[in-house]
Amino acid sequence: MKQRTIARAVESVGIGLHKGKPVRLRLEPLETGSGIIFYRKDTGVTIPLAPQYVVDTQMATVIGKEGSNVSTIEHFLSALYAYGIDNLRVVLDDGEMPIMDGSAASFCMMLDEAGIEEQSAGKEILRIKKEVTVRSGEKYVSLKPSETASFDFTIRFDHPVIARQHRRFTFSKQGFIREISRARTFGFLKEVQYLRSKNLALGGSLENAIVLDDTKVLNPEGLRFEDEFVRHKILDAMGDMKLIGRPILGAYEAFAGSHGLNHELTMALLADSEAYEVVTLQVQESAEFARSFA
Repeated sequence: MKQRTIARAVESVGIGLHKGKPVRLRLEPLETGSGIIFYRKDTGVTIPLAPQYVVDTQMATVIGKEGSNVSTIEHFLSALYAYGIDNLRVVLDDGEMPIMDGSAASFCMMLDEAGIEEQSAGKEILRIKKEVTVRSGEKYVSLKPSETASFDFTIRFDHPVIARQHRRFTFSKQGFIREISRARTFGFLKEVQYLRSKNLALGGSLENAIVLDDTKVLNPEGLRFEDEFVRHKILDAMGDMKLIGRPILGAYEAFAGSHGLNHELTMALLADSEAYEVVTLQVQESAEFARSFA
């Protein structure tokens, strides 16, 4: 199995969630071994995708360098994870990824339009060798050894529409497109009102998020899935794990996980050389895992 980039450059324009301004996004292919890099066209700063460049996780995953940030990258990164993209240049003219419809579906369509190009070098993966867990009270996120890649997530909210939801997703590209990619981000009306009072979430609307009041979903079309909330949490987790830079062969598990805990998990994993190994994926050795990217 080989490294992947896109076959041709593609562009799109969307609204930034917090500033509410149009953002132009361009994806460009890169040679093998380049990794994923973000380029702020307006500031001239290049930011490699890696856990050490995470500068904020309060409301989204934000990377930054030399005073230039790129916010809300997790939805986009989940699509890159699913499509197995190893090398890519992401060009932006502002400090936010466009929110699109609040899911990863639009980014999947961009990748489909660009096409996938197999490259000459072998694909490296990160194999989990021992459990790594990060906790905050009853909340936790973990990675454990496994012969399959999976994401197991449980959430619990004191809200009649959400309550407790659990889903286990065994990774595959096609499964991601069907089951996870269309799950939208969500928020509560009182939180949106507070954020806007702070000049945040100015681009948020019922077009790009599920919004709930105290008792119900306010979006007139309702939910795309009965458990759309926990599906979106899996989407977020996949995006956050993409910061490791390689596909993970292991089992991710979370209870009430967050961007902050996910970042702590990636840092804790990479700090323990006995917890993982980087290997070049050989189809004959991991046929099932290789097929999951088809």
